[in-house]
Amino acid sequence: MNLNEYTNFHFIGIGGMGMRALAEILLEKGYSVSGSDMADSPVLESFRERGASIYIGHDGSHVKGEGCVVISSAISKDNPELVEAEKEGLPVFHRSDVLAALLLAGKGISVAGAHGKSTTSGMLGQIFYEAGTDPTIVLGAAADYIHGNSICGKGDYVIAEADESDGSFLKFKNYLTVVTNVEDDHLDHYGSVENIRSAFAEFINHISYDDGAAFLCLDSEGVRAILPKIHKKVITFGLDEKADVAALHPRYENRFLCYDAKVFGKVLGTVRLQVPGLHNVRDSLGALAAALYCGIPFEKAAESLSRFCGVKRRFETKFRSDDLWIVDDYAHHPTEIKATLKAARETGNHRILCAFQPHRYSRTKLLRDEFAEAFDDGDILFFTDIYAASEEKIPGVDGHTIPDAVKAHIPEKDIRYVPSVDDVARSIYDILQRGDLVITMGAGSITRAGGMLVQLLKEKGMPSDK
Repeated sequence: MNLNEYTNFHFIGIGGMGMRALAEILLEKGYSVSGSDMADSPVLESFRERGASIYIGHDGSHVKGEGCVVISSAISKDNPELVEAEKEGLPVFHRSDVLAALLLAGKGISVAGAHGKSTTSGMLGQIFYEAGTDPTIVLGAAADYIHGNSICGKGDYVIAEADESDGSFLKFKNYLTVVTNVEDDHLDHYGSVENIRSAFAEFINHISYDDGAAFLCLDSEGVRAILPKIHKKVITFGLDEKADVAALHPRYENRFLCYDAKVFGKVLGTVRLQVPGLHNVRDSLGALAAALYCGIPFEKAAESLSRFCGVKRRFETKFRSDDLWIVDDYAHHPTEIKATLKAARETGNHRILCAFQPHRYSRTKLLRDEFAEAFDDGDILFFTDIYAASEEKIPGVDGHTIPDAVKAHIPEKDIRYVPSVDDVARSIYDILQRGDLVITMGAGSITRAGGMLVQLLKEKGMPSDK
């Protein structure tokens, strides 16, 4: 699509994280924006205050006279606004079409990967933002430095998180791409690992600038497998010392995770991260490599990385004292879970209590064996029922599937089944001890549990004190 062909944009489901980011940027650019969602929120109120027409609930009358309609993959075909738009012959675009147009309007830098892309794009955005390049940034999660998940800049660079889950990232034509890893996720869409790898290779080869480049994590088996298919300039990064941009001697110093950055054989200096875990080292290397390529000095990039405190729901601290640490994390794929729990283990000698909500019946079924080995670093595990994410139930797949697999893998593991997310906080509270690290984990409604646990602590204090 060409943004200049339209003046009015109506977003169905405007409150969603990906949709609100685009609506925010279009509003800032001076377009007329309207939208609907099932529930009101402070974000929607802020849109109203800036002149957007916001509707609560979905009704066909909301789209009459609008220039074009924007949907996401979460919008069903029988949504009354979508039905009316098609009846009226209005142009209907997927959110990825709008993002593709924004990327094409500047020097697009897209970050993709089965996991790590929100953190990497957040890090990359902070480096470019603080370096004074005035970038446009579109993230999949909120970051403190831009007070949300998007910002409309006037500079050349457009930094965006690219969603591979439905193949829509193949619409993007970029100046640079950063790929954190290629793994066996979203098999419900792709059908096979080979199809996923082919899609990533195609995405990377969409680089449309002669001086463009792909920054690929050499530590990922899936990335190494597609390297022969890449026909663009490639710069590798990772913990592997053979990578063009590598991390040497990762270690913890005064609560910072530090490493020495080696770039094309030369050590440029030390990078210090507030966010724990080697997966965050890899993510920072991808951001650092792309920033250096664009001429941002190492010292500036390293300073920005040292100030990066994470994006929402990526090892996000909900409460911390000398006695207790409560963290919320979006991890829902086995590799993400393993990395997050390993990072938690590295932060100190404490019990780790992990509450996990499985996400999607299809993912639970396809990756059951991988899930079995993902929770080794958790001391006490709580599992809820599956968050369906609009999927139909699959016979034989339920809330017991993953905990049963973990129990078979480690029979002595302390595992507790708590069907409802609403009961998780109380179940954790009852066994809390001083020094514990609590992690609520998953891509669904489990994020509520951390706040509920904090509220219990405010009302009742530590249970071990009684």
